[in-house]
Amino acid sequence: MSAPPTTRGAPITSRNELVAYLESGNKPASEWRIGTEHEKFAYRQSDLRPLPYDGADGIGELLTRLQRFGWAPMIEGGHLIALTQDGANITLEPGGQVELSGAPLATLHQTCAEVHQHLRQVREIGSELGIGMVGLGFQPKWPRADIPWMPKGRYRIMGEYMPKRGGLGLDMMLRTCTVQVNLDFASEADMVKKFRVSLALQPIATALFANSPFTEGQPNGFQSFRSHIWTDTDPDRTGDLPFVFEDGFGFERYADYALDTPMYFVYRDGSYIDASGLSFRDFLAGKLAVLPGETPLMTDWVDHLTTLFPEVRLKKYLEMRGADGGPWRRLCALPALWVGLLYDTVALDAAWDLVKDWTGEERASLRAGVPRHALRTPFRNGTVQDVAREVLAIARDGLARRARNDNWGDDETHFLDTLFAIAESGQTPADELLERFHGEWAGSVDPVFRDYAY
Repeated sequence: MSAPPTTRGAPITSRNELVAYLESGNKPASEWRIGTEHEKFAYRQSDLRPLPYDGADGIGELLTRLQRFGWAPMIEGGHLIALTQDGANITLEPGGQVELSGAPLATLHQTCAEVHQHLRQVREIGSELGIGMVGLGFQPKWPRADIPWMPKGRYRIMGEYMPKRGGLGLDMMLRTCTVQVNLDFASEADMVKKFRVSLALQPIATALFANSPFTEGQPNGFQSFRSHIWTDTDPDRTGDLPFVFEDGFGFERYADYALDTPMYFVYRDGSYIDASGLSFRDFLAGKLAVLPGETPLMTDWVDHLTTLFPEVRLKKYLEMRGADGGPWRRLCALPALWVGLLYDTVALDAAWDLVKDWTGEERASLRAGVPRHALRTPFRNGTVQDVAREVLAIARDGLARRARNDNWGDDETHFLDTLFAIAESGQTPADELLERFHGEWAGSVDPVFRDYAY
Protein backbone atom coordinates (compact mmCIF):
# COMPACT_ATOMS: atom_id res chain seq x y z
CA MET A 1 0.00 0.00 0.00
CA SER A 2 1.13 3.53 -0.68
CA ALA A 3 2.53 5.90 1.89
CA PRO A 4 0.60 9.12 2.62
CA PRO A 5 1.15 11.91 0.07
CA THR A 6 3.74 14.48 1.07
CA THR A 7 2.25 17.36 -0.95
CA ARG A 8 -1.30 18.46 -1.58
CA GLY A 9 -1.04 18.81 -5.35
CA ALA A 10 -2.99 21.07 -7.69
CA PRO A 11 -6.81 21.33 -7.71
CA ILE A 12 -8.56 19.43 -10.50
CA THR A 13 -11.00 21.36 -12.65
CA SER A 14 -11.95 18.82 -15.34
CA ARG A 15 -12.05 15.13 -16.27
CA ASN A 16 -9.47 15.91 -18.96
CA GLU A 17 -6.86 16.51 -16.25
CA LEU A 18 -7.47 13.03 -14.87
CA VAL A 19 -6.88 11.54 -18.30
CA ALA A 20 -3.82 13.74 -18.81
CA TYR A 21 -2.33 12.42 -15.57
CA LEU A 22 -2.42 8.86 -16.95
CA GLU A 23 -1.13 10.03 -20.33
CA SER A 24 1.80 11.81 -18.69
CA GLY A 25 3.30 8.37 -18.09
CA ASN A 26 4.29 8.17 -21.76
CA LYS A 27 8.06 8.12 -22.13
CA PRO A 28 10.63 6.99 -24.72
CA ALA A 29 12.06 3.49 -24.43
CA SER A 30 15.40 4.93 -23.32
CA GLU A 31 13.66 6.10 -20.13
CA TRP A 32 11.74 2.91 -19.34
CA ARG A 33 12.45 1.59 -15.87
CA ILE A 34 11.69 -1.43 -13.68
CA GLY A 35 10.02 -0.99 -10.30
CA THR A 36 9.78 -4.15 -8.21
CA GLU A 37 7.57 -4.43 -5.13
CA HIS A 38 7.41 -7.34 -2.76
CA GLU A 39 5.65 -8.09 0.51
CA LYS A 40 6.62 -10.56 3.19
CA PHE A 41 5.23 -11.86 6.46
CA ALA A 42 7.13 -10.81 9.57
CA TYR A 43 6.89 -13.10 12.58
CA ARG A 44 8.37 -13.68 16.03
CA GLN A 45 10.81 -16.55 15.77
CA SER A 46 10.04 -17.81 19.28
CA ASP A 47 6.38 -18.61 18.60
CA LEU A 48 5.91 -17.83 14.88
CA ARG A 49 3.23 -15.26 15.66
CA PRO A 50 2.76 -12.18 13.44
CA LEU A 51 4.17 -8.99 14.89
CA PRO A 52 2.13 -6.24 16.52
CA TYR A 53 3.10 -2.67 15.79
CA ASP A 54 4.13 -1.82 19.36
CA GLY A 55 6.63 -3.52 21.61
CA ALA A 56 10.34 -4.21 21.85
CA ASP A 57 10.14 -6.68 18.96
CA GLY A 58 7.28 -5.04 17.06
CA ILE A 59 7.00 -3.60 13.58
CA GLY A 60 7.56 -0.08 14.89
CA GLU A 61 10.91 -1.07 16.36
CA LEU A 62 11.86 -2.86 13.13
CA LEU A 63 11.24 0.33 11.15
CA THR A 64 13.07 2.43 13.72
CA ARG A 65 16.21 0.30 13.49
CA LEU A 66 16.13 0.15 9.69
CA GLN A 67 16.89 3.87 9.72
CA ARG A 68 20.52 3.02 10.47
CA PHE A 69 20.83 2.17 6.75
CA GLY A 70 19.93 5.70 5.71
CA TRP A 71 16.15 5.34 5.44
CA ALA A 72 14.20 8.50 6.29
CA PRO A 73 11.07 8.19 8.46
CA MET A 74 7.49 8.95 7.41
CA ILE A 75 5.12 9.66 10.29
CA GLU A 76 1.34 9.41 10.44
CA GLY A 77 -0.62 10.16 13.61
CA GLY A 78 2.54 10.02 15.68
CA HIS A 79 3.47 6.56 14.36
CA LEU A 80 6.42 5.66 12.15
CA ILE A 81 4.58 3.95 9.30
CA ALA A 82 6.99 4.07 6.35
CA LEU A 83 10.59 4.75 5.30
CA THR A 84 11.96 6.35 2.14
CA GLN A 85 15.35 6.47 0.42
CA ASP A 86 16.47 7.30 -3.13
CA GLY A 87 13.12 6.66 -4.79
CA ALA A 88 12.35 3.49 -2.80
CA ASN A 89 9.92 3.04 0.12
CA ILE A 90 9.41 0.52 2.88
CA THR A 91 5.74 0.46 3.81
CA LEU A 92 3.35 -1.60 5.92
CA GLU A 93 0.41 -3.63 4.74
CA PRO A 94 -2.62 -3.79 7.08
CA GLY A 95 -1.54 -6.97 8.90
CA GLY A 96 2.08 -5.90 9.34
CA GLN A 97 3.34 -7.36 6.07
CA VAL A 98 6.55 -5.48 5.25
CA GLU A 99 6.75 -4.19 1.68
CA LEU A 100 9.68 -2.87 -0.30
CA SER A 101 8.54 -0.60 -3.12
CA GLY A 102 11.74 -0.45 -5.10
CA ALA A 103 13.21 2.50 -6.95
CA PRO A 104 12.76 2.73 -10.74
CA LEU A 105 15.86 0.97 -12.11
CA ALA A 106 17.24 0.37 -15.59
CA THR A 107 18.14 -3.34 -15.47
CA LEU A 108 17.13 -6.55 -13.78
CA HIS A 109 20.64 -6.81 -12.38
CA GLN A 110 20.04 -3.57 -10.48
CA THR A 111 16.58 -4.48 -9.25
CA CYS A 112 17.76 -7.89 -8.04
CA ALA A 113 20.68 -6.27 -6.21
CA GLU A 114 18.19 -3.89 -4.60
CA VAL A 115 16.07 -6.83 -3.39
CA HIS A 116 19.16 -8.58 -2.05
CA GLN A 117 20.32 -5.48 -0.16
CA HIS A 118 16.89 -4.98 1.38
CA LEU A 119 16.67 -8.57 2.56
CA ARG A 120 20.17 -8.31 4.03
CA GLN A 121 19.09 -5.24 6.00
CA VAL A 122 15.90 -6.79 7.38
CA ARG A 123 17.80 -9.98 8.28
CA GLU A 124 20.32 -7.93 10.26
CA ILE A 125 17.60 -6.17 12.23
CA GLY A 126 15.61 -9.37 12.54
CA SER A 127 18.54 -11.21 14.09
CA GLU A 128 18.73 -8.53 16.78
CA LEU A 129 15.00 -8.63 17.54
CA GLY A 130 14.26 -12.33 17.09
CA ILE A 131 12.18 -11.58 14.00
CA GLY A 132 11.96 -13.69 10.85
CA MET A 133 10.41 -12.99 7.45
CA VAL A 134 9.00 -15.35 4.87
CA GLY A 135 7.58 -14.95 1.36
CA LEU A 136 4.30 -16.77 0.69
CA GLY A 137 1.04 -15.80 -0.96
CA PHE A 138 -1.10 -16.39 2.13
CA GLN A 139 -0.45 -16.58 5.87
CA PRO A 140 -0.16 -20.37 6.36
CA LYS A 141 -0.81 -20.70 10.09
CA TRP A 142 -2.70 -17.96 11.90
CA PRO A 143 -6.42 -17.12 11.72
CA ARG A 144 -7.50 -13.63 10.78
CA ALA A 145 -8.41 -12.79 14.38
CA ASP A 146 -4.78 -13.30 15.43
CA ILE A 147 -3.38 -10.77 12.95
CA PRO A 148 -2.69 -7.32 14.51
CA TRP A 149 -3.80 -4.23 12.55
CA MET A 150 -1.26 -1.55 11.73
CA PRO A 151 -1.98 2.05 12.82
CA LYS A 152 -2.68 3.60 9.41
CA GLY A 153 -5.84 5.63 8.92
CA ARG A 154 -6.68 4.29 5.47
CA TYR A 155 -6.69 0.74 6.78
CA ARG A 156 -9.36 1.48 9.37
CA ILE A 157 -11.65 2.87 6.67
CA MET A 158 -10.94 0.03 4.25
CA GLY A 159 -11.36 -2.57 7.00
CA GLU A 160 -14.83 -1.28 7.84
CA TYR A 161 -15.91 -1.10 4.19
CA MET A 162 -14.49 -4.39 2.87
CA PRO A 163 -17.03 -6.75 4.52
CA LYS A 164 -19.83 -4.82 2.82
CA ARG A 165 -18.51 -5.78 -0.62
CA GLY A 166 -17.15 -9.32 -0.30
CA GLY A 167 -16.44 -12.20 2.03
CA LEU A 168 -12.64 -12.27 1.78
CA GLY A 169 -11.61 -8.61 1.70
CA LEU A 170 -10.24 -8.64 5.23
CA ASP A 171 -8.21 -11.73 4.41
CA MET A 172 -6.77 -9.87 1.43
CA MET A 173 -5.73 -7.03 3.70
CA LEU A 174 -4.38 -9.02 6.62
CA ARG A 175 -3.19 -12.38 5.29
CA THR A 176 -1.81 -12.04 1.75
CA CYS A 177 1.55 -11.14 0.21
CA THR A 178 2.49 -10.53 -3.41
CA VAL A 179 5.38 -9.60 -5.64
CA GLN A 180 4.69 -7.23 -8.52
CA VAL A 181 6.56 -5.20 -11.11
CA ASN A 182 5.75 -1.75 -12.48
CA LEU A 183 6.65 -1.08 -16.12
CA ASP A 184 6.50 1.88 -18.51
CA PHE A 185 4.93 2.54 -21.90
CA ALA A 186 5.78 4.84 -24.80
CA SER A 187 2.35 5.96 -25.96
CA GLU A 188 -1.34 5.24 -25.62
CA ALA A 189 -1.13 2.56 -28.30
CA ASP A 190 1.86 0.96 -26.56
CA MET A 191 0.05 1.07 -23.22
CA VAL A 192 -3.03 -0.60 -24.72
CA LYS A 193 -1.02 -3.42 -26.30
CA LYS A 194 0.97 -4.04 -23.12
CA PHE A 195 -2.18 -3.88 -20.99
CA ARG A 196 -3.94 -6.45 -23.17
CA VAL A 197 -0.98 -8.83 -23.33
CA SER A 198 -0.26 -8.66 -19.60
CA LEU A 199 -3.93 -8.97 -18.62
CA ALA A 200 -4.41 -12.04 -20.82
CA LEU A 201 -1.21 -13.64 -19.50
CA GLN A 202 -1.67 -12.72 -15.84
CA PRO A 203 -3.14 -16.19 -15.03
CA ILE A 204 0.02 -17.75 -16.46
CA ALA A 205 2.10 -15.74 -14.00
CA THR A 206 -0.31 -16.70 -11.20
CA ALA A 207 0.21 -20.37 -12.05
CA LEU A 208 4.02 -20.15 -12.19
CA PHE A 209 4.18 -18.29 -8.86
CA ALA A 210 1.36 -20.19 -7.07
CA ASN A 211 2.55 -20.39 -3.47
CA SER A 212 -0.38 -20.30 -1.05
CA PRO A 213 -1.80 -23.79 -0.45
CA PHE A 214 -2.34 -23.52 3.34
CA THR A 215 -4.94 -21.87 5.54
CA GLU A 216 -4.68 -22.07 9.33
CA GLY A 217 -2.27 -24.97 9.22
CA GLN A 218 -4.03 -27.18 6.69
CA PRO A 219 -4.16 -27.55 2.90
CA ASN A 220 -6.91 -25.32 1.52
CA GLY A 221 -7.45 -27.01 -1.84
CA PHE A 222 -5.88 -24.16 -3.79
CA GLN A 223 -2.52 -23.60 -5.42
CA SER A 224 -2.89 -19.84 -5.08
CA PHE A 225 -5.42 -19.05 -2.40
CA ARG A 226 -4.22 -15.45 -2.58
CA SER A 227 -5.45 -15.25 -6.16
CA HIS A 228 -8.80 -16.81 -5.21
CA ILE A 229 -9.26 -14.22 -2.47
CA TRP A 230 -9.42 -11.44 -5.05
CA THR A 231 -12.53 -13.07 -6.58
CA ASP A 232 -14.48 -12.34 -3.37
CA THR A 233 -13.02 -9.02 -2.24
CA ASP A 234 -14.88 -6.21 -4.01
CA PRO A 235 -16.38 -6.65 -7.49
CA ASP A 236 -16.32 -2.88 -8.07
CA ARG A 237 -12.52 -2.73 -8.11
CA THR A 238 -11.15 -6.19 -8.93
CA GLY A 239 -11.10 -8.58 -11.88
CA ASP A 240 -9.68 -8.95 -15.36
CA LEU A 241 -11.35 -5.86 -16.94
CA PRO A 242 -12.97 -7.18 -20.15
CA PHE A 243 -13.35 -3.59 -21.45
CA VAL A 244 -9.57 -3.42 -21.94
CA PHE A 245 -10.02 -5.68 -24.98
CA GLU A 246 -12.80 -3.60 -26.51
CA ASP A 247 -12.30 -1.26 -29.44
CA GLY A 248 -11.51 2.28 -28.35
CA PHE A 249 -9.84 1.37 -25.08
CA GLY A 250 -7.28 3.91 -23.90
CA PHE A 251 -6.51 6.41 -21.18
CA GLU A 252 -10.01 7.92 -21.26
CA ARG A 253 -11.76 4.58 -20.83
CA TYR A 254 -9.57 3.66 -17.87
CA ALA A 255 -10.17 7.07 -16.29
CA ASP A 256 -13.93 6.49 -16.61
CA TYR A 257 -13.54 3.06 -14.98
CA ALA A 258 -11.71 4.71 -12.08
CA LEU A 259 -14.32 7.47 -11.83
CA ASP A 260 -17.05 4.85 -11.59
CA THR A 261 -15.26 2.90 -8.84
CA PRO A 262 -16.50 3.96 -5.38
CA MET A 263 -14.05 5.84 -3.20
CA TYR A 264 -12.51 4.80 0.08
CA PHE A 265 -11.15 8.03 1.59
CA VAL A 266 -9.79 11.55 1.17
CA TYR A 267 -6.50 12.56 2.81
CA ARG A 268 -6.48 16.02 4.38
CA ASP A 269 -4.18 17.66 6.91
CA GLY A 270 -2.59 14.43 8.09
CA SER A 271 -5.87 12.50 8.46
CA TYR A 272 -7.99 10.18 6.35
CA ILE A 273 -11.63 11.21 5.90
CA ASP A 274 -14.04 8.32 5.35
CA ALA A 275 -15.56 8.61 1.87
CA SER A 276 -16.22 4.90 1.41
CA GLY A 277 -18.81 4.14 -1.21
CA LEU A 278 -19.01 7.73 -2.45
CA SER A 279 -18.49 8.88 -6.03
CA PHE A 280 -15.34 10.53 -7.39
CA ARG A 281 -17.56 12.02 -10.09
CA ASP A 282 -19.49 13.81 -7.34
CA PHE A 283 -16.18 14.93 -5.85
CA LEU A 284 -15.15 16.35 -9.22
CA ALA A 285 -18.42 18.31 -9.31
CA GLY A 286 -17.92 19.66 -5.78
CA LYS A 287 -20.71 17.47 -4.42
CA LEU A 288 -18.85 15.02 -2.16
CA ALA A 289 -20.96 14.68 0.97
CA VAL A 290 -18.00 14.57 3.37
CA LEU A 291 -16.32 17.65 1.81
CA PRO A 292 -19.23 19.74 0.49
CA GLY A 293 -18.23 22.40 -2.03
CA GLU A 294 -14.64 21.14 -2.26
CA THR A 295 -13.16 19.72 -5.45
CA PRO A 296 -10.37 17.12 -5.57
CA LEU A 297 -6.65 17.73 -5.69
CA MET A 298 -4.42 15.76 -8.01
CA THR A 299 -3.17 13.81 -4.98
CA ASP A 300 -6.78 12.67 -4.38
CA TRP A 301 -6.85 11.19 -7.88
CA VAL A 302 -3.48 9.52 -7.34
CA ASP A 303 -4.73 8.08 -4.04
CA HIS A 304 -7.96 6.88 -5.65
CA LEU A 305 -6.06 5.04 -8.37
CA THR A 306 -4.23 3.05 -5.66
CA THR A 307 -7.57 1.74 -4.37
CA LEU A 308 -8.38 -0.06 -7.63
CA PHE A 309 -7.28 -3.70 -7.54
CA PRO A 310 -7.57 -5.29 -11.00
CA GLU A 311 -5.15 -7.98 -12.15
CA VAL A 312 -3.22 -5.28 -14.05
CA ARG A 313 -3.45 -1.69 -12.82
CA LEU A 314 -2.77 1.52 -14.71
CA LYS A 315 -1.24 4.57 -13.08
CA LYS A 316 1.54 6.45 -14.89
CA TYR A 317 2.85 2.93 -15.51
CA LEU A 318 1.40 -0.59 -15.59
CA GLU A 319 1.45 -2.82 -12.50
CA MET A 320 1.54 -6.62 -12.83
CA ARG A 321 -0.45 -7.91 -9.84
CA GLY A 322 -1.00 -11.66 -10.36
CA ALA A 323 1.85 -13.34 -8.45
CA ASP A 324 2.14 -14.80 -4.95
CA GLY A 325 5.04 -13.79 -2.77
CA GLY A 326 7.99 -16.16 -2.66
CA PRO A 327 11.72 -16.62 -2.05
CA TRP A 328 14.51 -14.39 -3.32
CA ARG A 329 14.99 -15.97 -6.73
CA ARG A 330 11.32 -15.67 -7.60
CA LEU A 331 11.31 -12.04 -6.50
CA CYS A 332 13.82 -11.45 -9.30
CA ALA A 333 12.05 -13.77 -11.73
CA LEU A 334 8.75 -11.87 -11.74
CA PRO A 335 10.19 -8.66 -13.21
CA ALA A 336 12.31 -10.77 -15.58
CA LEU A 337 9.18 -12.41 -16.97
CA TRP A 338 7.36 -9.17 -17.70
CA VAL A 339 10.39 -7.16 -18.83
CA GLY A 340 11.20 -9.92 -21.31
CA LEU A 341 7.64 -9.87 -22.65
CA LEU A 342 6.92 -6.13 -22.68
CA TYR A 343 10.22 -4.26 -23.12
CA ASP A 344 11.24 -5.85 -26.42
CA THR A 345 9.19 -5.08 -29.54
CA VAL A 346 9.62 -8.51 -31.12
CA ALA A 347 8.65 -10.26 -27.87
CA LEU A 348 5.64 -8.01 -27.35
CA ASP A 349 4.45 -8.78 -30.88
CA ALA A 350 4.95 -12.50 -30.30
CA ALA A 351 3.06 -12.37 -27.01
CA TRP A 352 0.21 -10.49 -28.65
CA ASP A 353 0.10 -13.04 -31.46
CA LEU A 354 -0.24 -15.73 -28.80
CA VAL A 355 -3.21 -14.17 -26.99
CA LYS A 356 -5.02 -12.00 -29.54
CA ASP A 357 -7.55 -14.66 -30.52
CA TRP A 358 -8.33 -15.73 -26.96
CA THR A 359 -12.00 -15.08 -26.30
CA GLY A 360 -13.39 -13.29 -23.28
CA GLU A 361 -14.83 -16.60 -22.11
CA GLU A 362 -11.41 -18.28 -22.36
CA ARG A 363 -9.71 -15.49 -20.42
CA ALA A 364 -12.39 -15.68 -17.74
CA SER A 365 -12.03 -19.47 -17.57
CA LEU A 366 -8.29 -19.15 -17.03
CA ARG A 367 -8.82 -16.60 -14.27
CA ALA A 368 -11.32 -18.88 -12.56
CA GLY A 369 -9.37 -22.12 -12.90
CA VAL A 370 -5.78 -21.14 -12.18
CA PRO A 371 -6.11 -20.36 -8.43
CA ARG A 372 -7.09 -23.97 -7.79
CA HIS A 373 -5.30 -25.89 -10.57
CA ALA A 374 -2.37 -23.61 -11.58
CA LEU A 375 -0.30 -25.23 -14.35
CA ARG A 376 -2.76 -28.14 -14.63
CA THR A 377 -5.63 -25.84 -15.65
CA PRO A 378 -7.04 -27.05 -18.99
CA PHE A 379 -6.73 -24.63 -21.90
CA ARG A 380 -7.74 -25.36 -25.48
CA ASN A 381 -6.00 -28.61 -26.47
CA GLY A 382 -3.56 -28.61 -23.57
CA THR A 383 -2.93 -26.98 -20.22
CA VAL A 384 -1.58 -23.78 -18.77
CA GLN A 385 1.76 -25.56 -18.45
CA ASP A 386 1.96 -25.65 -22.24
CA VAL A 387 1.19 -21.94 -22.48
CA ALA A 388 3.74 -21.17 -19.76
CA ARG A 389 6.50 -22.86 -21.78
CA GLU A 390 5.66 -20.70 -24.81
CA VAL A 391 5.47 -17.53 -22.74
CA LEU A 392 8.81 -18.16 -21.07
CA ALA A 393 10.50 -18.81 -24.39
CA ILE A 394 9.22 -15.47 -25.68
CA ALA A 395 10.38 -13.70 -22.52
CA ARG A 396 13.83 -15.30 -22.66
CA ASP A 397 14.32 -14.18 -26.25
CA GLY A 398 13.17 -10.68 -25.33
CA LEU A 399 15.70 -10.46 -22.51
CA ALA A 400 18.44 -11.78 -24.77
CA ARG A 401 17.71 -9.07 -27.34
CA ARG A 402 17.78 -6.42 -24.59
CA ALA A 403 21.40 -7.48 -24.03
CA ARG A 404 21.74 -5.76 -20.66
CA ASN A 405 24.88 -7.39 -19.24
CA ASP A 406 26.26 -7.22 -15.73
CA ASN A 407 29.91 -6.73 -14.78
CA TRP A 408 30.62 -10.40 -15.50
CA GLY A 409 29.11 -10.25 -18.98
CA ASP A 410 25.92 -12.16 -18.12
CA ASP A 411 22.67 -10.96 -19.65
CA GLU A 412 19.29 -10.96 -17.86
CA THR A 413 18.01 -14.31 -19.13
CA HIS A 414 19.25 -16.32 -16.13
CA PHE A 415 16.68 -14.61 -13.90
CA LEU A 416 14.09 -16.81 -15.64
CA ASP A 417 15.81 -20.09 -14.78
CA THR A 418 13.65 -20.77 -11.72
CA LEU A 419 10.49 -20.31 -13.81
CA PHE A 420 11.74 -22.60 -16.57
CA ALA A 421 12.32 -25.27 -13.93
CA ILE A 422 8.73 -24.90 -12.71
CA ALA A 423 7.25 -24.93 -16.21
CA GLU A 424 9.26 -27.95 -17.35
CA SER A 425 8.59 -30.02 -14.23
CA GLY A 426 4.96 -28.98 -13.85
CA GLN A 427 5.59 -28.70 -10.11
CA THR A 428 4.56 -25.33 -8.75
CA PRO A 429 5.91 -23.82 -5.53
CA ALA A 430 2.59 -24.84 -3.93
CA ASP A 431 3.14 -28.44 -5.04
CA GLU A 432 6.54 -28.39 -3.37
CA LEU A 433 5.07 -27.08 -0.12
CA LEU A 434 2.30 -29.69 -0.13
CA GLU A 435 4.77 -32.50 -0.82
CA ARG A 436 6.86 -31.47 2.16
CA PHE A 437 3.75 -31.00 4.35
CA HIS A 438 2.60 -34.57 3.64
CA GLY A 439 6.15 -35.91 3.88
CA GLU A 440 9.04 -34.65 5.97
CA TRP A 441 6.98 -31.98 7.79
CA ALA A 442 4.56 -34.64 9.07
CA GLY A 443 1.42 -32.55 8.64
CA SER A 444 2.74 -29.31 10.14
CA VAL A 445 3.18 -25.92 8.46
CA ASP A 446 5.55 -24.67 11.14
CA PRO A 447 8.70 -25.73 9.25
CA VAL A 448 7.84 -23.31 6.43
CA PHE A 449 8.90 -20.45 8.73
CA ARG A 450 12.31 -22.10 9.06
CA ASP A 451 12.93 -23.65 5.67
CA TYR A 452 11.65 -20.72 3.56
CA ALA A 453 12.69 -17.75 5.69
CA TYR A 454 14.65 -15.01 3.98
